[in-house]
Amino acid sequence: MSDKETPKSIEELLKLLALGQELTPSQQKEMKDYKFWKTQPVPKLDETIDSEGPIDATKTPADIPDTPLPLISDFEWSTLDIEDDAQLDELYKLLYDNYVEDTDATFRFKYSHEFFKWALKPPGWKKEWHVGVRVKATGKLVAFIAAIPITIKLNKSEKVITSVEINFLCIHKKLRNKRLAPVLIKEITRRVNKHDIWQALYTGGIILPTPMAQCRYQHRPINWSKLYDVGFSHLPQGKTKANMVANYALPNVTQIPGLRAMKKDDVTKVLALLNKYQERFDIVQEFTEAEFSHWMGLNGDEPSNVIKAYVVEKDGEITDYFSYYLLPFTVLENSQHDELGIAYLYYYATNTEDSYKTRLTSLLNDALITAKSFNVDVFNCLTSQDNSYFLKDCKFGSGDGFLNYYLFNYKTFPMHGGIDPESKVVSEDQTSGIGVVLL
Repeated sequence: MSDKETPKSIEELLKLLALGQELTPSQQKEMKDYKFWKTQPVPKLDETIDSEGPIDATKTPADIPDTPLPLISDFEWSTLDIEDDAQLDELYKLLYDNYVEDTDATFRFKYSHEFFKWALKPPGWKKEWHVGVRVKATGKLVAFIAAIPITIKLNKSEKVITSVEINFLCIHKKLRNKRLAPVLIKEITRRVNKHDIWQALYTGGIILPTPMAQCRYQHRPINWSKLYDVGFSHLPQGKTKANMVANYALPNVTQIPGLRAMKKDDVTKVLALLNKYQERFDIVQEFTEAEFSHWMGLNGDEPSNVIKAYVVEKDGEITDYFSYYLLPFTVLENSQHDELGIAYLYYYATNTEDSYKTRLTSLLNDALITAKSFNVDVFNCLTSQDNSYFLKDCKFGSGDGFLNYYLFNYKTFPMHGGIDPESKVVSEDQTSGIGVVLL
């Protein structure tokens, strides 16, 4: 994509925001072409996995250097203090200007301080895991990478792994030829290793050695006319605008009896429901109650503006639950709209066994209805979890973007990503292996 091109559809936009796309066969690299990754403890491309476990299990924190890796002379390491509003503003500006490749695009992530604190300050967070690079002469922040603590469980082997999630890897556009990304990855690895943690979960739009699963982005327009106004949705041949608006229309009132916003007092019951439900998947995140309360936005005195969670209560029992988070886009150079409301499906669970598909569809329809009240224009998810059971009936459409899941320094058996490995078409009504949701 050239600097002058802008996305023609919401699918193209979300593909860009995945920081890459699936490579065509002619673009696929061989292992020898990955100068950095071939030196790292990751599975080799096309490697046959015959057992699960760590790749390098020989090191201890004492083997890890106490000092940061060297940088080229014009730059210096900087640990960001995300409790300082001024430094959060610096992080916002770096991501706003550089997290998407095309410099003339008409959209930008609209991060808030509240979003950063939700994403980067779960229980157990560590300040030294918010790693920045600054220009020595000016102090300008030009690169960033973050890690947060996460506990992973592989259900088939019942292995529990103390790990981190890596996110927000961003480098200033003008420094992309300085090979800062490998240095950032090595430095965050060093800082995590010093805490005796040796595995990391991360995702990417491009193929690296070696994905344990690949999922496909799915999008459900809620405010189709607005998406059309800003150029992110097109009018299909033979359809009118009125046809499209009617097709995606939703009721104003939720349909499931007993649906209400989740409360702090629900945490124990909802977490038990989620833990039982997630036995369906190959890889999941294990939460403490404190962690789950944080991720559901229930630790503050006021309702979260970032994460929304709902439960279905019947006769004092929590039977169902769903959640989604909000990360809008700023729209530039448009006389009608200056913001797009975007929701991303997070965790959900149900104890329903009979009519399972019908129940999931009802839950997600109500999620879409509640999202309207938060000015959401498009609702996104992946082909992870059991999303394939409701995608068609809830009128989601497959985008062009793919997300690959990786586990650093650990081999796992390949997992199903909810799509056919060859055609990339959604595998309808099939449980995926991916139960963990990364931001």
